[in-house]
Amino acid sequence: MPILQPIVDLAEMLVQKGITDVLVSPGSRSAPLTLAVARHPRLRVRVMADERSAGFVALGLAQQSGRPVAVICTSGSAVYNLAPAVAEAFFQHIPLLLLTADRPHEWLHQQDGQTMDQIGVFGPQVKRSYDLPADYQHADARWFIERSVNEAIHLSQLAPAGPVHINVPLREPFYPAADESFQFGPVRVIETLSTQPTLSPDTWHTLLDEWDQTERILIAVGQLPRDPALSQLLRQISEEFSVPIVGEIVSNLAHNGQFITHTDTFLSGLSADRGRQLRPDLLITLGGSFLTRNLKTFFRAYPALRHWHIQPSIDRITDSFQSLTTLIPAESLAFLQKLFADLDYQRFLQGAEDEDAGAYLRQWQTADQQAARLIHQTLDAVNQPLTDWSAVQQVLDQLPENSILHLANSMPIRYANLCGLDERQGIQVSVNRGVSGIDGCLSTAVGAALATERIVTLLIGDVAFFYDRNALWSAPVPANLRIVLLNNDSGHIFRLIDGPGRQPELVTYFETPHGYTARNTASDARLVYEHCDSIETLTSLLPDFFQVSEQAKLIEITTDKLVNQRQFSTYKAALNVHYAESDQ
Repeated sequence: MPILQPIVDLAEMLVQKGITDVLVSPGSRSAPLTLAVARHPRLRVRVMADERSAGFVALGLAQQSGRPVAVICTSGSAVYNLAPAVAEAFFQHIPLLLLTADRPHEWLHQQDGQTMDQIGVFGPQVKRSYDLPADYQHADARWFIERSVNEAIHLSQLAPAGPVHINVPLREPFYPAADESFQFGPVRVIETLSTQPTLSPDTWHTLLDEWDQTERILIAVGQLPRDPALSQLLRQISEEFSVPIVGEIVSNLAHNGQFITHTDTFLSGLSADRGRQLRPDLLITLGGSFLTRNLKTFFRAYPALRHWHIQPSIDRITDSFQSLTTLIPAESLAFLQKLFADLDYQRFLQGAEDEDAGAYLRQWQTADQQAARLIHQTLDAVNQPLTDWSAVQQVLDQLPENSILHLANSMPIRYANLCGLDERQGIQVSVNRGVSGIDGCLSTAVGAALATERIVTLLIGDVAFFYDRNALWSAPVPANLRIVLLNNDSGHIFRLIDGPGRQPELVTYFETPHGYTARNTASDARLVYEHCDSIETLTSLLPDFFQVSEQAKLIEITTDKLVNQRQFSTYKAALNVHYAESDQ
């Protein structure tokens, strides 16, 4: 296959640039790409018939490994099916390499099958798009391909990481003759050295002066992968400098007696006086997006006088609370390590400490403890029925230590955030909160389970599950995957938020009841299936559910959406009473 040797070389370049995993969706036009990666001895190639699922499985793999994952699909509308995963990867800063087969461009608009304009098809949702030549006879064409692939793989990992698209026009013949073999020879790899931004001494002195002159300092952590070193450092900063550390379940900051994790509860219905008491003078943010409206509303309604945001790159200004004063181009851990060391030394030189320095921290911690008690009382009510919320609490309490929890969007992630995790469990939380859609949550969890031997538990609602069940179609489901399906036969979130919940069209046009169960889907995918509709049954099933086995498992929890709604309404009413009494 000498005319397609550059495609064979492309597979070798993936390996040389550190890519080990490839997702392939079957197709004829993409056959040269598929055969090249499938026959390479150092690539793990998995097949997913549904391109949309393939994109999200690749996302889950890359989310866990931190390395780019390649995705191959055929030409035409197949390419568009990658778009949801591409958008999520772009806004979550996950490296993907998208290799889309195409017809040579002269065949566009000539009524040929599976042909559309694929150049720049993903628009601004990718870091860059490349279009390779269809003809390789001239040496410059091969040089261009080589250079472009080197650049694309590097760019996918350059902060902020993200998806990169390579469009590959291919001419026939697509398939090698019986006597042809592939030669994975040497390829030219261009090494790109990494750099870290550094702040000048004058800049450091300015930041330290701002800190030193500020009475109320707060650090808020957005969506981040689990990093025990960062958590430990933040705990030290909080303990030694009386700084509230605010996070959510997506921040991978769990309950430890120091961090503030119940803000969605105690920032609800906040009075103006209480809001001003809790407002920081200096707000320091790091990580990605925040989950809850109450937390975001608080920081916007009571903006800090000064706001530092730490992010690895400065290609865009992230000012989600509309209060930013300083954008700090740095890795969060490295910046905070130096900040802590300098502040610690500065305090050593100064000697005396402010006796009332901990008052601000105690306000936040007291509010957090009260919120935790209120949630506990809601879930521990006498004769408590099985609800989505109480089921989530049971599941979180029994998760295997040091396992991975993937939270699907809509209500599961919100219930989990209300419940929280204990730091001693060592749970790593993964989510799709780049674009926050429900469309690929199951596929992403499958990808996460393929990337590790640890138990991966997916907590997912019924609409998200049935929408994405092609994730279980093409390949054997990894045995370490545990799916907890909350089935209330509707898009339950619309009943709990004010807008659609008040409309007469709620059921038909928003909740869309379906009547499905997962029993047949589990059977088709060869999953161990259990069903429960009571707290007692769920509690008895979970220990065995989390045991290591040779098959993936699914437990379907059936709840009544009206009972779910009553419990949540009781919680909201208790909040109103509590904070009305607090304001008196």
